[in-house]
Amino acid sequence: MSAQPPTLGVGMAGFGFIGKVHAHAYRSQRLFYDPPPALPKLVGVCTSRAETAQRAAEQGEFEFGTDRFEDLLAREDIDVIDVATPNQLHREQVLAALEAGKHVYCDKPLAVTLEDARVMVAAARARSELSHGMALHCRFVPATMRARQLVEAGRIGRVYHFRAAYLHSGYEDPQRPISWRLSREAGGGVLSDLGSHIIDLMGWLLGPYETVHADAETFIRERPTGAGGGARAPVEVEDYVGFRAAMRSGALGFIEASRFATGAQDQLEFAIFGERGALRFDLMNPNWLLFYDAGDPAGDLGGERGFKMLECVQRYPKPSALPSPKLGVGWIRYHLHAMHDFLAAVAEGRLGNATLLDGARAQAVDAAVRESLATGGRATVADL
Repeated sequence: MSAQPPTLGVGMAGFGFIGKVHAHAYRSQRLFYDPPPALPKLVGVCTSRAETAQRAAEQGEFEFGTDRFEDLLAREDIDVIDVATPNQLHREQVLAALEAGKHVYCDKPLAVTLEDARVMVAAARARSELSHGMALHCRFVPATMRARQLVEAGRIGRVYHFRAAYLHSGYEDPQRPISWRLSREAGGGVLSDLGSHIIDLMGWLLGPYETVHADAETFIRERPTGAGGGARAPVEVEDYVGFRAAMRSGALGFIEASRFATGAQDQLEFAIFGERGALRFDLMNPNWLLFYDAGDPAGDLGGERGFKMLECVQRYPKPSALPSPKLGVGWIRYHLHAMHDFLAAVAEGRLGNATLLDGARAQAVDAAVRESLATGGRATVADL
């Protein structure tokens, strides 16, 4: 008879959109994995006000709610602190959680500045007995996982160049009111919001960045402070960022992030071109990875060459048990598998496949892009 998975008490800081997603991911582990790596127990949730904390506790089925982050740290039955708060709170909460001896799972981006990210990584390294993870869910799509396998196996050979983008719409309406996402400190702009995902994903697939050369634009520089118009407030962040990236491997590419891509929904996409093959992926068609093998025979009428649609669908490795591997995959499922990876790392006393260091590496690219925007020239990405 196999050993019972350990129970891990979870304390969550923040219960907005991403906090709810994380709560769902914790609660679903024992259904989607057989056996689950651990049995998460939702113990406490902290929000900024007592009344919202109580509502969060009821909605998320936590044992208690509080408006004091210290209440989570003080509980001996809380093993994991999940940081799902606005960006400017991440440093303080991650450092306090590590100091209290808690494992940490943090939403992206890791921090507001590279210096903050360095401090957080140093604190995590000083507590090597603790596991830490980042909610970099794009690493946990079956098709992107398969893409990494193919790159690492040399199936596309030396990578020459690539293109990648993460595109949303929704902010192109100049009457859309100002929000925290348009604050430099809280939201960080499209570079921190969407860029953090595509920057991390391409680094995960192709290796470390060397230099970047960026351009950006804030298309609408003031917005109404409320739905009724009247008072207006300045937009502090960029709406679009695009940059040329040179990787240490020698590969060259171009990466874009936009919240002004009219008609786009959740359009993360990449194309990678190598000496022996190529890969294409589109998150709006997530069940398939397109793979071109230059070794396929050519011939009259096309031979056997062409992009193949690899049926990645929901073919996660065991102990994934639900749903059937042949069924279509979706956004929530990526978060479930990211959480599974983190909980397995905690249960086994190791680090998983998306850590605070990975978040800091993406932050280093973010910092280099901002340096390039300030100087107008090429910027070197810091090594961590």
